[in-house]
Amino acid sequence: MAPEKSKWKRVLLKLSGEAFAGDKPFGIDTAVVTRLASEIKEVYTSGIEIAVIVGGGNIMRGSEASRAGIDRASADYMGMLATVINALALQDALEKMDVVTRAQTAIEMAAVAEPFIRRRAMRHLEKGRVVILAAGTGNPYFSTDTAAALRALEIHAEAVLKATNVDGVYDRDPNVWPDAKKLNRVDYMDAINQGLGIMDLTAFTLCKENNLPIVVFDVTKPGNIKRAALGESIGTYIGREKSDL
Repeated sequence: MAPEKSKWKRVLLKLSGEAFAGDKPFGIDTAVVTRLASEIKEVYTSGIEIAVIVGGGNIMRGSEASRAGIDRASADYMGMLATVINALALQDALEKMDVVTRAQTAIEMAAVAEPFIRRRAMRHLEKGRVVILAAGTGNPYFSTDTAAALRALEIHAEAVLKATNVDGVYDRDPNVWPDAKKLNRVDYMDAINQGLGIMDLTAFTLCKENNLPIVVFDVTKPGNIKRAALGESIGTYIGREKSDL
């Protein structure tokens, strides 16, 4: 299928676990997952190759479990397993819409998904399949943000689309400061120097060192996933000044 006019050919979409819960405090809201799947299908049918990496915070957040007394490594593995549940939910929703998918996990569990193999993931994308990535990096102490940056680089994605519940990055917390200013474009170094907290530092450094742009946008607004994938002016764009214009 011929792609619509787009800035990128291949993107990686990072969905937090909270996105799967919708307005619920935890768990999976199937109506929300169906909406997310529908928007991912719009990207898929536009001809853009898309991989999706999912979090698991709607079911289990490793850092919180660790603070509750569970061994940190064990807690993080529990969080990774939660991401697999979300990946299967998204896969089911997409395939009900006739979107061909492949779920891959960083922890081998052959009964439910393929193991993550970089070249295989890239081949699936080339064949027009949506690749859903779960279990983070497969290692404790690393966030889903880091997994998103790492996987994007491995599969040669041209941008990381970070879906959030706010419309971009602000110069300070808009929930605390009513006069906070939304930033439409931020240079990597400015983001670090201002402590904007776009991603954890490991993930952000990976993006910076490899000139991988990040788009932070509001996933709760219908149509935004496709707009972000097309490279439209949406949310906040993080990259090197002028080098990727």
